Amino acid sequence: MQKHDQDYIRRKNRSTVFELIRKHSPLSRAEIARLTGMSPTTVSRIVSELYQQDFMHEIEQTTTGVGRKAVMLHVNPGSVLSVGVEIDRSGIRIGIVDLDGKVVHSTQVTRDSRETPEATLERIASAIEELIQAEDIDRRKVVGIGVGLPGIVDYAGGSVVLSAQLGWKQTDIAGELRRLTGFEVAVDNELKVRALAEHQYGSARGSSRSVLIGFGSGVGSSLIIDGEIYRGETNSAGEIGHTVVDPGGLLCECGKVGCLQTYIAEASLVEQANKIKPIGSLEELFQARKDGEYWAASIVDRAMTFVAVTVSNIACVYNPDTVILTGKLVESFPEVRDFISDKCMDQFVWEPLRGTFQIVYSALESDGVVIGSGILAQNLFLDIDRQMEQAD
Repeated sequence: MQKHDQDYIRRKNRSTVFELIRKHSPLSRAEIARLTGMSPTTVSRIVSELYQQDFMHEIEQTTTGVGRKAVMLHVNPGSVLSVGVEIDRSGIRIGIVDLDGKVVHSTQVTRDSRETPEATLERIASAIEELIQAEDIDRRKVVGIGVGLPGIVDYAGGSVVLSAQLGWKQTDIAGELRRLTGFEVAVDNELKVRALAEHQYGSARGSSRSVLIGFGSGVGSSLIIDGEIYRGETNSAGEIGHTVVDPGGLLCECGKVGCLQTYIAEASLVEQANKIKPIGSLEELFQARKDGEYWAASIVDRAMTFVAVTVSNIACVYNPDTVILTGKLVESFPEVRDFISDKCMDQFVWEPLRGTFQIVYSALESDGVVIGSGILAQNLFLDIDRQMEQAD
């Protein structure tokens, strides 16, 4: 066997051991050898290399044997970092994410909806650099940047095909941010990265087939099957907000009539309310409903009905074991959760599917997109060999 073949196998084994401990810790050396098929000697050598570079630490745990303790291995979460970025209609959230999926440092930047994509990306790059400097972060530990935003995303190319919420079209986010920051950049739809975060660290842990549905500035969903995002042919799988539910209905911002999101999205609900009375937010709309105003109750009740219909349709199409609901409409207003709890499963879900899945809510809430974007960057750009070289 030639030397480069030996080097390749050595690097491959090291990455395999690191990823196994990262995703399934705590693990003992014996468990790693059993799971990988490597010899105990090979495992011990790799663990020693990783330990010396501070990529992991050991913890003693008592076993079932009397007085016996096993040495369990954990990845050092701060040994590798990524930057997670969420871009929304009115703001930007930026976080430094560690290997445990924790946001260890963060900042927020307001966004003028009228500004150009280039201006937004320049401010993101500046904010990332300011955060790194302010928190004295070792740039060598940062493997890359992940960006989550609403719309149709060319995942492979790192560009936005179309984001109606942001008003962006054919924007090369990855290339521009790479130029401005020097970091590798991955870009994806916000709900896809949020679903990834919920699968690894939130409400969908342990699920084999989960669907996340977001009710916010738009309406969308994302399916995770055995830990992998289902993307479809053009990465647009899950764009349920633009499924037509009423051909004679309301005009959507996409140009079609009767799209689902025209009955649920925040801006659409506020717009409908303003035809009756000046309303500036969902909070005002829900307060008008509490005050007994019939028109407000009509708009809100119809929206809650379409939320339940959406859950039912998703259950029929994907047959998941878990449905995660997220977004302002379901997270900020208890009456929506009460409606779902009281009526969704019994009145809207097809009878053969009742009880086959659970309806849960986001465990990560406002950090979900930032964490998911950070995970995306780690999954794509984490090269343990390069990290070990930089640590020397």
